[in-house]
Amino acid sequence: MSIDAIMEASRAGLAYERLRMEAASKNIAAANMPLAPNASFVRAEVLNKSQGFSQYVAGNLVQVNQTNAATRAVHDPGHPMADAEGMVHFPATDLVQEMTALMTASRGYEANVRAFNLLRGMTMKAIEIGAK
Repeated sequence: MSIDAIMEASRAGLAYERLRMEAASKNIAAANMPLAPNASFVRAEVLNKSQGFSQYVAGNLVQVNQTNAATRAVHDPGHPMADAEGMVHFPATDLVQEMTALMTASRGYEANVRAFNLLRGMTMKAIEIGAK
């Protein structure tokens, strides 16, 4: 395997984990934002890791899937976003699941950075040895 292929795999891993962090962050940020009456919440999610990473390595960009998600209703008739029955709808976001996805993506990103820096250091050392 060439050095370029290894660096490309590391770059693909960095991009994939960044995309996962962005999707989880968007879902967490929208967790307590009220939805307009008769509006649906669109949840951001990334393909599972094996599909997403293989598509990155193949050179294809993976898009964040936008899927309609469930909502939770809170009775608050005084709220400006309340519907005719006095219910305010919020995204039914599972914060534990989203925080877990955010943490695992962050750790995966850090591991890819370490691998990339290690490969870069080894390459620089090989160039330095070859120049002597």
